[in-house]
Amino acid sequence: MGSGIAAHFANAGLEVLLLDIVPPNLSDAEKKDKAKRDGWATGGLEKALKARPAAFFHKDAARLVKTGNVEDDLEKLEDCDLVIEAIIEKMEAKQALFAKLEKIVPEHCVIASNTSGLRIAEMTKASSANFKKHFVVLHFFNPVRYMKLLEIVAGPETDKDVLAHCVRFAEDVLGKGVVFGKDTPNFVGNRIGAHAMMATIHQMLADGLSPEDVDNITGAPMAHPKSASFRTADLVGLDTFAHVADNCYASLTSDEDRDVFKVPDYIRKMVEKKLLGDKTKGGFFKRAPDKSILTLDPKTLEYRPKGGDDAIKGATKALSKVEDPRERVKKLVADQGKAGDFARKVLYRSLSYSARRIGEIADSVVAVDDAMKWGYNWELGPFEVWDALGFAETTDAIEKAGHALPDSIKKMKASGATAFYKDGKVFDLLKGEYVAQKQDPRYATLTVLRKGDKPVLKNDGAEAWDLGDGVLGLTFKTKANSIDPDVIAMLGQAADKAETDFRAIVVANEGDHFCVGANLLLVVMAGSQGQWDQIREMVKGYQYATQRLKYARVPVVIAPYGMTIGGGLELCMGADAVQAAAETYSGLVEVGVGLIPGGAGTMNMLWRAMESIPEGTTSNVYESVTQTFKNIALAKIATSAEEGKALGYFRRTDGVSFDRARVLAEAKARAIGMAQSGYHPAIPKAYRLPGESGIATLGMMVDTLVAGGYASEHDAKIARKLAVVLCGGVGGASREVTEDEMLELEREAFVSLCGEPKSQERMQYMLMNNKPLRN
Repeated sequence: MGSGIAAHFANAGLEVLLLDIVPPNLSDAEKKDKAKRDGWATGGLEKALKARPAAFFHKDAARLVKTGNVEDDLEKLEDCDLVIEAIIEKMEAKQALFAKLEKIVPEHCVIASNTSGLRIAEMTKASSANFKKHFVVLHFFNPVRYMKLLEIVAGPETDKDVLAHCVRFAEDVLGKGVVFGKDTPNFVGNRIGAHAMMATIHQMLADGLSPEDVDNITGAPMAHPKSASFRTADLVGLDTFAHVADNCYASLTSDEDRDVFKVPDYIRKMVEKKLLGDKTKGGFFKRAPDKSILTLDPKTLEYRPKGGDDAIKGATKALSKVEDPRERVKKLVADQGKAGDFARKVLYRSLSYSARRIGEIADSVVAVDDAMKWGYNWELGPFEVWDALGFAETTDAIEKAGHALPDSIKKMKASGATAFYKDGKVFDLLKGEYVAQKQDPRYATLTVLRKGDKPVLKNDGAEAWDLGDGVLGLTFKTKANSIDPDVIAMLGQAADKAETDFRAIVVANEGDHFCVGANLLLVVMAGSQGQWDQIREMVKGYQYATQRLKYARVPVVIAPYGMTIGGGLELCMGADAVQAAAETYSGLVEVGVGLIPGGAGTMNMLWRAMESIPEGTTSNVYESVTQTFKNIALAKIATSAEEGKALGYFRRTDGVSFDRARVLAEAKARAIGMAQSGYHPAIPKAYRLPGESGIATLGMMVDTLVAGGYASEHDAKIARKLAVVLCGGVGGASREVTEDEMLELEREAFVSLCGEPKSQERMQYMLMNNKPLRN
């Protein structure tokens, strides 16, 4: 956790000092070697650099992290503003460290513990009044970069201004979602999450189901991540999971459902045998030498081929296809087979437990729901699930199943309340009434921002809404926000409308991913019928739609997030500016389906690379062409917005939103700022490119890859056509190549590849399997 926290602080541009203990068992000579004494902290930083998924947005951020040890380097904390303790969960060790810190850190310094269960009063009992005023718990979730949840717990003497400052820092600088917890074991997320997980495990044994049966039920059908229960345990680590459960059981002596936290004997044996999950290459599941998946039988502790109940598998597979999570979980609970029976048992137990914890671990249902969505990646929190199932009928069903409900729920039902969330308000179980739901104004969705009851423009693939303040918001309505002819048409129509009636355009989508590229089905169908002119016009339409945005007379800001690949990234390259969520995964990946980028992306990526080359300089042109060639030919994916900048997919001046929920509001603010700052559209560029010699040089690079077995002959064919485009054709060195000429080269290369049998095979495979075929 320490290195993960350090990495994310560095992602935010902060200088970090990472300290650990001096490694034990050093030789006398090693004890005199500072590098050896810093070994554990340095090793932690190295692991963070190698971590997958990556801990850093870009490896350059690691330069902000310095390492040391707590024996030699504590004095370096004398000018720190924040110190976070993430050491072993032993009270004596924490108290000893805090006693040392109090003698060193400045009076204004905030001291935070990342403890998951030790009490603040006990940790700080020997500390001064000022130390206690500046002490909080900042409980991060792992992996720190990716998990939005940060539980903040104040001590009885924590200063309110200090607490408010911590909240602002967490939200504004780190992009975290803050949940206020109370000083109770495992706080909010792990208390509810561990209970739900343990209840599921015990119910599996009682019902005689298998781990794969349970995961089929408790994943997407229950509005939980696809990793569900047992796969999640493998990801987290069985030792970590058992530790959390043991901590709950040991400390929650008055919990009415305490026995649920008892770790089953077979999990104890798994921990003893080091069957800990992914970290030991085997837990509840493991991959066999033939790449098949094996499942651990809880009764025999032996692995067997992955299987499961066919009826459960069939029912849950159908449910997983339901897009609305509320409808999905409702259908699951209504199922009259084994899947529904199991779901009702574990859900009713979990919902009733969550209700009984209000007032003990947190004061609001919103806090519990947010904790589970941000810390466990649930699509719906417990009380949102309750609403989806119907408040009154679910309340009755829970009681009928024998689970106790607190008086607050009974009073809520008696008051006539029909849901926890209603008309922008939330039911406060402690007050017994609806109260306004507090919402960060930066958490603006399209639904919140749009004005009027109908869009300004609309077709089957996209809509354009008035977002207020003179901003036109364009959003896609296609599956996975893919690009089709309707979307292409709307791009031009939106630009026309904005130039007459608005002052800026924001392109913002909803769903898991911003845009997964073009709809290949239309290309495959046209190609199978030899309709090359139709493909050519389709490609030309998208090329000039992105160009239309690029040269619109109003600023265009695009707000990507998640997967932004192929045509989705090409669209971003047609914008004046991008406001990307930090977790934006981008790349031009068309080679994976046997094509090159065909929406002006080949040209615009090269043009982006050459923007910073001073006029009259020719020596760097070939380098720009070569790097662009590599990025496209190797289908390089940027695993963060910052890495996207480093690869040239986004501009260095583009914005990055650490919290995806704020990306739309921040994109709109950027668009307004541009509109108010004397905006004028860009002027088309033309460049002298490498031409025939560049094509030959890139061709030799391709030949080397084929000879080494790193690329197939068809890969080489795609790459050579790409080289021709990027070098401006054979005559690219003899004159400046215009944008229209580049687009024609790109278009012809794209169309010619559509006619290649291997490319058609790749496109068809992608459509059927949702992943690329390499041949």
